[in-house]
Amino acid sequence: MLGAAEDCGWLFWRVMACGRRSGDRKRQVILFILCVCVCESGAETLRYSLPEEMERDSFVANIAKDLGVPVNQLAARKARVVSEGNEQLFRLNQNTGVLTAKESLDREEICPQSDTCTLVFKIFFENPLQLIRGEVEIRDVNDNSPVFPEKEMVLEILETASPGSRFPLESAQDKDVGINGLQNYSLGPNPHFSLAIGTGKDGVKYLELVLQHQLDREEQGELNLLLTATDGGSPPRSGTAQVRIVVLDANDNIPVFERETYEVRLAENSPLEQLVVRVSAADPDEGSNGKVRYAFTQTSERSRQLFQLNPTTGEIRVAGKLDFEEAKSHKMVVKATDGGGLSAHCKVQVEVLDVNDNAPEIALTSLSASIPEDAPPRTVVALFSVRDRDSGDNGRTECSIDEDLPFSLTPTFDNYYELRTNAALDRERTAEYNITITATDWGRKRLSSQETIFVQISDVNDNPPEFTQEIYTMSVTENNSPMLRIGSMKATDADAGINARVNYALVRQEGKEQPEVSVNAENGDVYILRPLDYEKVRSFEVTVRAADGGSPPLSAQAVLRIVVRDENDNAPVLLHPGPDSSAAGELVPRWAPSGYLVAKVVAVDADAGQNAWLSYELAKATEPGLFRVGLHSGEVLTARAVTERDAARQRLIVLVRDRGQPSRSATATVAVALVDGFSEAHLRVSEVAPAAEPDGPLTLYLIASLVCVSALFLATAVAALVVKVRRARRRETETLPTFPTIGTESSAGSLPRSYVYDVCFAAGTVNSEFRFLRPLFPCFPAGLPPGPGEQRISVCSQDAANLGAEGDWTAQLGRLVPLLTAEAPRSSEFHRPRDSGGRSCTISGCSARGSAGCIGSSIQLTGEEIGISHPEECERILQQEAPRRLRDRGPGRAAAGGGGGCSASAHRWVVPSAKAAPSGCGSGGGRARSATARASSDQTSPAQLSSAERCPAESSRAEVAAAAVKSSRPESQTEREGARPALRRSPPAIARDTRRDTDTDTGRRCRRAMALARQVLCVCALLGLPLARAEPIRYSVAEEAESGSLVGELAEDAGLTPAQLSARRARLVSEDGRQHFRFEPASGRLVVAGRLDREQLCAQSDTCMLPFELLLSNPLQFFRVEVTLDDINDHSPVFPEKRVTFKIPETSDPGSHFPLEVAQDLDIGRNTVQEYSISPENEFFSVSYESGTNDDKYVELVLEKPLDREEQAEMDFSVIAVDGGSPPRSGTIEISIIVLDANDNAPKFTQDRYIGKVLENMPVGSVVLIVLATDPDAGVNGDISYQFSQAVGKSDSAFVIDAITGEIKLTKPLDFEAAEHHELRVRATDGGGLSAICKVLVEVVDVNDNAPELVVSSFSSPLPENTVPGTVVALFTVRDRDSGANGKISCALQDQLFFSLRPAYKNYYELVTVSALDREETPQYILSVTAADAGSPPLTTTHTFTVDISDVNDNAPVFNQTSYTMYVRENNVPTVFVGAVSAADADVGLNAKVTYSLAAEQGPERPWCSCMSVNSENGHVFVLRPLDYEHLRQTEVTVSASDAGSPPLRANVTVRLVVLDENDNAPLVLYPAQESSPASSELVPVSAEAGYLISKVVAVDADSGQNSWLSYHLLRASDPGLFSVGLQSGEVRLKRPVTERDSVKQKLVVLVRDNGKPPLSATAALSALLLKDFSDVRLPHSSPASEDQAASLTTYLIIALVFVSLLFLISTAVLVARKVCGRKELKAGPVLYAADTLQSGLADAAAAGSLPRAYCYEISLTTGSGNSEFRFLKPILPSLPPQHCAVGQGPDEEQDLPGVPVSSEDMAPDNAGTLSAGQFNALSFD
Repeated sequence: MLGAAEDCGWLFWRVMACGRRSGDRKRQVILFILCVCVCESGAETLRYSLPEEMERDSFVANIAKDLGVPVNQLAARKARVVSEGNEQLFRLNQNTGVLTAKESLDREEICPQSDTCTLVFKIFFENPLQLIRGEVEIRDVNDNSPVFPEKEMVLEILETASPGSRFPLESAQDKDVGINGLQNYSLGPNPHFSLAIGTGKDGVKYLELVLQHQLDREEQGELNLLLTATDGGSPPRSGTAQVRIVVLDANDNIPVFERETYEVRLAENSPLEQLVVRVSAADPDEGSNGKVRYAFTQTSERSRQLFQLNPTTGEIRVAGKLDFEEAKSHKMVVKATDGGGLSAHCKVQVEVLDVNDNAPEIALTSLSASIPEDAPPRTVVALFSVRDRDSGDNGRTECSIDEDLPFSLTPTFDNYYELRTNAALDRERTAEYNITITATDWGRKRLSSQETIFVQISDVNDNPPEFTQEIYTMSVTENNSPMLRIGSMKATDADAGINARVNYALVRQEGKEQPEVSVNAENGDVYILRPLDYEKVRSFEVTVRAADGGSPPLSAQAVLRIVVRDENDNAPVLLHPGPDSSAAGELVPRWAPSGYLVAKVVAVDADAGQNAWLSYELAKATEPGLFRVGLHSGEVLTARAVTERDAARQRLIVLVRDRGQPSRSATATVAVALVDGFSEAHLRVSEVAPAAEPDGPLTLYLIASLVCVSALFLATAVAALVVKVRRARRRETETLPTFPTIGTESSAGSLPRSYVYDVCFAAGTVNSEFRFLRPLFPCFPAGLPPGPGEQRISVCSQDAANLGAEGDWTAQLGRLVPLLTAEAPRSSEFHRPRDSGGRSCTISGCSARGSAGCIGSSIQLTGEEIGISHPEECERILQQEAPRRLRDRGPGRAAAGGGGGCSASAHRWVVPSAKAAPSGCGSGGGRARSATARASSDQTSPAQLSSAERCPAESSRAEVAAAAVKSSRPESQTEREGARPALRRSPPAIARDTRRDTDTDTGRRCRRAMALARQVLCVCALLGLPLARAEPIRYSVAEEAESGSLVGELAEDAGLTPAQLSARRARLVSEDGRQHFRFEPASGRLVVAGRLDREQLCAQSDTCMLPFELLLSNPLQFFRVEVTLDDINDHSPVFPEKRVTFKIPETSDPGSHFPLEVAQDLDIGRNTVQEYSISPENEFFSVSYESGTNDDKYVELVLEKPLDREEQAEMDFSVIAVDGGSPPRSGTIEISIIVLDANDNAPKFTQDRYIGKVLENMPVGSVVLIVLATDPDAGVNGDISYQFSQAVGKSDSAFVIDAITGEIKLTKPLDFEAAEHHELRVRATDGGGLSAICKVLVEVVDVNDNAPELVVSSFSSPLPENTVPGTVVALFTVRDRDSGANGKISCALQDQLFFSLRPAYKNYYELVTVSALDREETPQYILSVTAADAGSPPLTTTHTFTVDISDVNDNAPVFNQTSYTMYVRENNVPTVFVGAVSAADADVGLNAKVTYSLAAEQGPERPWCSCMSVNSENGHVFVLRPLDYEHLRQTEVTVSASDAGSPPLRANVTVRLVVLDENDNAPLVLYPAQESSPASSELVPVSAEAGYLISKVVAVDADSGQNSWLSYHLLRASDPGLFSVGLQSGEVRLKRPVTERDSVKQKLVVLVRDNGKPPLSATAALSALLLKDFSDVRLPHSSPASEDQAASLTTYLIIALVFVSLLFLISTAVLVARKVCGRKELKAGPVLYAADTLQSGLADAAAAGSLPRAYCYEISLTTGSGNSEFRFLKPILPSLPPQHCAVGQGPDEEQDLPGVPVSSEDMAPDNAGTLSAGQFNALSFD
């Protein structure tokens, strides 16, 4: 081999030399190709073998020995190893010639899944060029164990799978080959499965699990098997995988409930979402077969609305509002269904518990919306009824009204109540009432409802109008316009409507003229009729009347005071000097000083106030500066001393102005003559003016004002003292109100016992005048809630008072007595109670008495009924009138006693009582009570008793309260003052007094109490007996009867005639307010009022009864009527749903039951559903209709024959429900049966082996092929999913299969060079877990997808730019992985001007230069070498060689300008930067680095300048020292630039420096010279005109340009307005003519300024003398005038006036302060009367009988009153303790507290419950 290589090398170089000599390039290429072919044909390949996994640097071969080449030639010829790939796997040692492995070699990584693994390399020699091919075979070793794709394989197998079924498993993979590859499988021991190993046509082994025994999920749900794979290596290796068998469940179990029936008790109105019960059904199956869902079946629609069933958890929760009154129980059927369609049923029974959830309902029957305020008490306002839908105690109710209202409730019959007034009404106090009626039941949690009745009080004209003020004061400005509105008067009337309509009118006063004012009758606006004059009328008063529109009208009056305001309508009038006086003038001497009084102007104004305040001003004067005028005095004074220059005659005009708005004025003319002496004859005057008084009128006014203020102060002090003394005397003589002191007044009716007077004090009052007197009203029986804020009028406690006030007492009592007995009394016993001392007495008796007490009727009579007027007459009547009254009572009156008895609706016993007396505190005006009444008040309150327990107590208390005392007071007075009952407990004083009175005869009172108790029991028993024995009237009628159909003869059945029914106003009353029937009064028949639907009225109730009452009046009586509705067959059976679908597995056993919803029929009994049938009949199903344990009906479908889905997948039929009516009615439901499939078929592929071809490098997502498997099952069992089961090597990562469609797609491009084919296994699995496997073979088709590869062996960069042509730049090789034409390569160079390609050997190429290079022209070459193959389309690879050219110093620096000019300002700072020079060098690096310097030789014409310097690095030019423009204006230097090359190259340039001028020189004044002293003066004649040239300023500036431009300005002058300076010329001229006033000596300063920035300046001083002639040098001078001041009396008068006024104001303030303090002391403790007066007066009155013990007085004082008289006297209600009569509550509200009757014992000082006179006086009323 070595010899052949040498011969080829020799031949190669000979051929190349021959070609070069011949010069024919084509021939040279041909010869080169022939030489290569000859060499290749004779060359041999070196082959070696090496085991894999050898260590690094392991020995492969000795190349030098095998090639026969000396070792020293390897290094000399640069021998090296070149591999075909990019990675070098071997290394050649040139010193030893040994080939070694560069690193450890792994055959599986280098040649995966290949049977042989050969690595190719080449030995490359140079000098001469030679290549030798070598191959190294890598031998396999057993270094890899078999590996399964998954550590755990999961198989899901149905428990119904038959033995012998096969299930494919994933095969193991072994990277080793040959005997080291996979050889065998084994399976761990188990009782169910075995392992089957097969070999395919391609020799690949596959695995399958074979089922040997039947699986049972209930016995074992999972099996774990161990699968082992073993190879054939030595020693052998193995791999394991866990096979987990999941046994799938079959739906062979139905759900089972824990209980068949769930019973729950649930309170009504339970909140939403409350858990009722949780039903639970268990299914032993798993998955969907074990998932149980719950649903209602055979449940009414109403129950479905009220309850919600969670289909997943089985929780039944409340979904609607449960109502016990609507349904007391609910029955539901719950169906539990598993995922396979099997179901079970259970029953849920919910019992609804009643709770107090229905508040009482108030229904208004009649209502009077408006009541006149003068309506008498006991007027009926409204009639209403109360009912409660609850039962038991929850349905028992009671009624009450809230707040302290003048209304009360009265029960009438059954559950009806009347709302009546119980006191006089006052619309002005309360115009309307919102009466809230509260009905409360007796439930544990008491519910109540309220009904608000709006009652409006109509107005009566009982209130006169009232003005808002007693006196109205209005003002008007004089000279007003006619009919001017100046204000309004307002009067209000508390009435309403026309009664409150107020009309205004002026009250005519006799003997007086028509007033100047008018009042609008509608709104009270006040108008002034004509203009007024303040100077004539300053104020006047009129009276205005306000009358309302009532009949008769009421009126009130008020005083209207009109005040006229002044207006500035009068101008000032001059008194001095007079307007007709001549202006002769005032004489003023020439020597008069400043302040000399010349004259005084006097004026007056007819207006007042500030309109009359005058001020004086100097309006005009000959010499304004000579005189001044006093602002307020009018004095004309000299403002300065009179001089000789002042004119002799002066004329002054003085303006007099007032202070009005607008102001008015007048003028006075004063002539003044300036004289040297008063005897001058040349001064002539026409009239001598009278001399003015020195003080003037102002002093007189000040004195008069001072006197007036002092007199007013003294008069005020005297008046205050007199008023104080008179008030003190009045307090001493005041007396208290006189009380009755003799006993005859009581008998005469002046102060009856039944009235109590109370004197109350309002907060903040200090007087005691009585305002009114009104009666106190009686208290009611004890036991009511105390306190003023809790006045609840309870029906139970008000019956006696309310019933007793109607009609005749004896007539009402007669309604009760006949109920006790029907015949005359056999014996009577009457007792006379204690005499009350009045005009009335009470007689009570019992018709029969036994051992147990009163067994007959009882009666109580008052003296008013039997005509007695004195207590002595009671004995006479005792044995006569009462027995007769009892005998006269007949049985016909018994029915009229509707006011008594035990009311079932109101749950109270109410006995009508006698008419209540005004005192209302028992007999005797409230002084004593019987022991029975006291005992009853001590019992338990009615609200705490049951209805049976409260009846005797209420009756006893009502009977005791029947005793009444009628007042002897005149009826008119009583009606006028009204009556208002006070609901209060009796005070403790009365209780103590009662105990003292009743202790005297204890035995007799005990017997009376027992008799009364027995009597009440008898009344209750007898009244309840008729109710217990009464039977309702019953009828029956068929539903849907026509309106007007006869129900029954109601009048006949009630035992009454139609005439009686009409006379007694018979009507029908139902509990719910709906009238289903109509009563015909003419015939007495009961007929149907409208359509009656039993199902709507009574739902599914077995019986339907409609109860109502027949109500009769006069007397009150009612009959209960019950009508039963009979059912008819008017409804067909209805199924809840029109169509029902059942899903039944085909594996269901015959006899299985499937429940249906029961058809609902609203009819009952025989008319409801009786039987079910199937239409059309079929052989698979039948219907079963049976009753449960609780008589609940249920319907079920029964499977008679097994189903087969393959034969018939669906079937439809109908179920018909038929009722038992005549004719029968029916209902139909459609049944749809869907047969569910069972998974009994495994998937099956259409082919066992799929083969597909695909081009390599197909895009990702391309479809390779589609596999298809079919499964005859349906539903989820027929749904097939695909997945890869096994893949060879790593091929599975390149493919993905769609689990639904079976499409196999690429996940990455395929590479033919990596693998030419791929083998896959696809598994198809259905929803039941059965599967099948097929094989897929994918063949890869080669395409030209590999571009040529270019590998660079050597590359030289950069190249020097002087490189000779033919220099080798790079050596590279090209290759292509494709085969055939796709692997043939050709190379080309794009730019061959300076470089070219030259083939070297085989596929090696050289890149060489062909011409000279220049870096400055092209510093870098980017060469693109393109290698292209011969494929279609061809592929190319381009490699870029970047060749940098290194620099050589062949270029000198070059300046960017031929010369430079730079500028610098004079006076620059040292080393200032003035510019820069720049030179560039085309070279790079050090060759391009430029250095700057000043040239040493500047030339003869350019001297050396030491003031400049150049920076050697950057060429910056600096000026080293300051320059002066005046000395050096420009200079030039030469700058040299040199590079750093070797040798360096140089260049020069000229730099010119120009100096710029700066404003650094100030102007220099040449004339006038500034250094001469003193300065010369310019002479200016006085007669010089404007523009006269005085002088000229001359100045120069050393700067140039605008810095030397000068301007001249006048900076300062004695008289600036006299001179001007020329801006540019500097000439000083006169600006105006010279006058006498100008100063003789003038000084000027002229400013000379240049135009520089900043400007500089200089000044020049000039002096000028203004001369009449050049010899006049005198200067005028002046002397100051002196002024004198003199004191005036006016100042002292003003001070005195101010002092006196201040003293008067202080005294007034002190007096007012004391007055306020005195009023506060009176508020804090007024003493109404002495202690001995009150105590003795009360004692005398008690002894004489004129002031009985039931009276006390209350004094009410109005707020803000200022005297000590009683304003009003009003009564106190007798319901609070006595100390409330005198003690107020607070200072801000009027005390109007109710009082109580007080006895003489209670008024004693030692009584703890009352106040003595001393204690009374000590009370505070504020």
